[in-house]
Amino acid sequence: MSTDVTLPALGESVTEGTVTRWLKAVGDTITMDEPLLEVSTDKVDTEIPAPAGGVLLEILVGEDETVDVGTVVCRIGEASEAGAGAPAPVADAPVVSAPVEAVPTASVPEPAPAVVAAPEPVATPEPAVAPVASPAPAAAPSLAVRASDATDVLLPALGESVTEGTVTRWLKAVGDTIAADEPLLEVSTDKVDTEIPAPAAGTLLEILVNEDETVDVGTVVARIGSVPPAASAPTPTPAPVEAPAAPVAVAPAPVAAPAPVVAPAPAPAPVEAPVAPVAVAPAPAAPAAVPMPAPAATPAPSAGSTSGYVTPIVRKLASDNGVDLASVAGTGVGGRIRKEDILAATAVAVTPAPVAAPAAPAAPAAPATAAAAVSPLRGTTVKMSRIRTLTADKMMESLHGMAQLTSIVEVDCSRIWNLRAKAKGAFEAREGAKLTFLPFFTKAVADALVEHAFLNASVVDGSIVYHPSVNLSLAVDTEKGLMLPTLRDADSKSLADHARGIADLASRARTGGLKADEISGGTFSITNTGSGGTLLDTPIVPSPQVGILATTIIEKRVVVSKGPQGEDVLSIKPMCYLPLSYDHRIVDGADAARFLQTVKARIEAGAFEAELGL
Repeated sequence: MSTDVTLPALGESVTEGTVTRWLKAVGDTITMDEPLLEVSTDKVDTEIPAPAGGVLLEILVGEDETVDVGTVVCRIGEASEAGAGAPAPVADAPVVSAPVEAVPTASVPEPAPAVVAAPEPVATPEPAVAPVASPAPAAAPSLAVRASDATDVLLPALGESVTEGTVTRWLKAVGDTIAADEPLLEVSTDKVDTEIPAPAAGTLLEILVNEDETVDVGTVVARIGSVPPAASAPTPTPAPVEAPAAPVAVAPAPVAAPAPVVAPAPAPAPVEAPVAPVAVAPAPAAPAAVPMPAPAATPAPSAGSTSGYVTPIVRKLASDNGVDLASVAGTGVGGRIRKEDILAATAVAVTPAPVAAPAAPAAPAAPATAAAAVSPLRGTTVKMSRIRTLTADKMMESLHGMAQLTSIVEVDCSRIWNLRAKAKGAFEAREGAKLTFLPFFTKAVADALVEHAFLNASVVDGSIVYHPSVNLSLAVDTEKGLMLPTLRDADSKSLADHARGIADLASRARTGGLKADEISGGTFSITNTGSGGTLLDTPIVPSPQVGILATTIIEKRVVVSKGPQGEDVLSIKPMCYLPLSYDHRIVDGADAARFLQTVKARIEAGAFEAELGL
């Protein structure tokens, strides 16, 4: 009995998803929990495992198609149930317009004489009529199959509220041979700039949307067809056709003789589409065509296709770090290259660099550093991307939609500085996560928000919602841009829970492993600008939250403090600033100051010994 595979709920607010790639084909044997397809939502990209073992009987939702949660996307059953699907494509045989699919011009002349030779009054082409008559019934289903194999490339839904996209660049030209999942074009939407992979292998037959043109989601932007659309059908089916085909080929031979220039023409462009029909139809050309595809297939591994589809982010990361994808062994599903593989390869490449640097004289090192610092954007004018435009709009909307104000306190971090120095080694061995300064601040903030609930709130439809638990949105810098994964129930977690949670969320945010409900539901935000060396910051409150705290760099400074007898003394202490931006419509300055003083007191007291095992 077959099993329906439905699109699962991938987050509390996710109602639909887009099938980005099928990892299995109809007829493949599948084991339970084996990755079956990839799905993209406006919040997360993930793989969907098979709910049962068996044979993939039917795929009901095509790639780049968006469907609601709960929709049946495919069926899995026993091998005995997999027989009914074969005749279906053959039933589409009576498509006379299928020859139109023979876009390559080399194959057009061959059907033309065949149609002319069909009338019986012509006595000479009788031998040609016989072969044409025999392949005709076989060619019709083959052509129908070719027609059904021609794939429309649609503009996919790249987000829940995205309704249109702009084609920014075509990566392939008409006539180019394309591998499945190979990047085909670049698209920009309100939410993301990304590459669209080819949904199928073949030849790019037609480009329907030009660069810088904006179209709706679901619009057909291009068509991909098989490389040998018509010539391959007559040749393999009837064996006798090859015999008459030889004399027919001899007839055009003298025609080609007066124009010997035609022969060199294919030579300069062996990769072009005409080579493929020659390789399939005429037997003599087959040996010449065999070496042709070989070089065409060789460059593909260098593009990283040896490990399957490489995502645009991974490809960009490899390019930025000078990593050859062909030299990277993928550790993902089916050998796919993941970001961790590129980062590991980069680490290996970077390791010898510092060793060589000390050996090199200081003079050559300086110019090398200066050259690396030169931005390729110098002297250029670049159109603002849609995602950057949207980000700007959202920031301005947040600034104009609330009365934002920033208050700042200076904090003595001596206690947590010393505690961390004592406990970080044992803590990492025990908890499996590094002990950074950030967990001390997130723990102090979570505790303070329990007391100062006016900052753990949201403004919704003119009402103030005071949340029952503290869910911290933690700003993480990723290649896609700034992400805000949520550390849920932070007020009930220990310092160790904070350290592990922060490390886990940050790691998965950078590798694209977050689930949809892990980047929503935040009630207060924290941004660690100090990790980039920032001394002071005025962060923008993300609506509908009403507060965000920045943790800046901790650095040793000379400060005035009290001596043993109350006298003023100069001392060197690790200090930092804590800027708090808040919505002044519902949070008064005095309330914000009291909250900051609570956080400051918690950090300066540094009463974390029990949680650190000291």
